[in-house]
Amino acid sequence: QKNSCVLPEDLKNFYLMTDGFQMTWSVKTDDTPMPLGSMVINSVSKLCRLGGSSMYTLPSAPTLADLEDDTDEEGNGDKPEKPHFDSRSLIFELDSCNGNGKVCLVYKHAEPVVSPDTEIWFLDRALYWHFLTKTFTAYYRLLITHLGLPQWQYAFTSYGVSPQAKQWFNMYKPITINTALLSEEADSFVNKLDPNKVFKSKNKTPVLKRKPPSQTLGSQKSQTSVTSAKTSSLAGNSSRK
Repeated sequence: QKNSCVLPEDLKNFYLMTDGFQMTWSVKTDDTPMPLGSMVINSVSKLCRLGGSSMYTLPSAPTLADLEDDTDEEGNGDKPEKPHFDSRSLIFELDSCNGNGKVCLVYKHAEPVVSPDTEIWFLDRALYWHFLTKTFTAYYRLLITHLGLPQWQYAFTSYGVSPQAKQWFNMYKPITINTALLSEEADSFVNKLDPNKVFKSKNKTPVLKRKPPSQTLGSQKSQTSVTSAKTSSLAGNSSRK
C-alpha cells in the first residue's frame, strides 16, 4: 500500500508461508568451522526500496537516481530493458549478498500506474544491472541449486565469479562452473556405468571337491592295516597247514 504496488503471486504465497528465509552452512578447515554458503530472502519488513532516499542526510545529497544514464543500451536484441533508479521503476531488495551486490525485485514500469509484471535482477557493486529470472520461483530454484555459494550471482554476469569463488564452485558445484566443458563433452560428467557388463551372467566352472589330507592319510593307514592283517592271517594258515 505504501508503494502502490502488488506483490507477484508466487512471492506473496512465499511470504504467506514464511516471513523471509535464511540458511547458512559451513565447512571444516583444520577442525575449525568456516561459514561458506548463505541463502537469504529478506522478510517483508526488510524488503526495502532502493533509489528512493539519499545516501546522506544533507538536503542536496545525491541519490541513486542521479546516476541514471539514458545513454545505456535498452532492450537491444535479446537483452531485456534494464531497470531505472528514478521513478520509472520500483526496486526492492531481496538479498544483500553479504556486500557483494544486491538481488532485487524490480517493477520496470511504474508510470503512470505500476505494472504487476516483475523480474529478478542482480545489481553488482559497480551499480550495473544483470538479469537473473522473470519470476521469483525461478530465482528461488537458482538459489537452492547454487547452494548459496559466495558470489554465485556473478555466474550470470559477463565477467563471472572471482578466482576464489571459482575454487569453491569446482569443489561443490563443478557442473555449474564448467558449462562450456559440459556443452563440448556431454559425457564428461555422466556416470559411464555399463549395466550389461555389471549384470552379465558368468559361466561358473564346477569345482571338484578334494578330500582333506588328514582323511587321505587316515584311509591309507586303514588300508595298510587291513593288508597287514590279511598277510598275517595268510601266514598263520600256511604254518598250520
